[in-house]
Amino acid sequence: MSAKVETGPVGIFKQLAGLSIGLAVLMIVLGLVAIVKPFAAGIGISLFLAWLIVLGGFAYLVYAFSAGHAGSFLWRTLIGAVYIVGGIYLVVHPAIALASFTIMLAAILIAEGVFQLVTFFDVRALPGSGWILFDGITTLILGALIAYPWPGSSLWAVGTLFGVNMLMSGFTRLMYSLAARKLLSSVA
Repeated sequence: MSAKVETGPVGIFKQLAGLSIGLAVLMIVLGLVAIVKPFAAGIGISLFLAWLIVLGGFAYLVYAFSAGHAGSFLWRTLIGAVYIVGGIYLVVHPAIALASFTIMLAAILIAEGVFQLVTFFDVRALPGSGWILFDGITTLILGALIAYPWPGSSLWAVGTLFGVNMLMSGFTRLMYSLAARKLLSSVA
């Protein structure tokens, strides 16, 4: 027996809501792992970002070959070399990277919280939008918690707060996606 596959806009949106629910569950699981192992998660995040910096340096080196004259080539090559050397330093010294990224994470969480609040005011009439407000307020609080005791919080804060943020964002996505799926079911 085959399942009926819905086509058209409602069917596509239902499939997207299902994908969003799956991503929400993945975010919740990853958030729980980061909360249980905060130092390991923090070091992992630091290493990931350090390797991105190294890759960015190589991108600058490739970009240098598109330079129109020698001055631009040398400048882009120098920038690429600084990225590579700095990124490798952070890869070799992940604890220093973790301390540096701790304050960066605080700034990111505060900015995300502000953007979530702005988003809430744009979509507040939609069902489930209160979860966006809840996520924004929670994210702002987490950003403040990580910034206040820095640098002492570097050993646990990045992994724990990132995990809590991921958990809350996953839960918010789950609730909002379920509300969207329910709304789509009532339309069909």
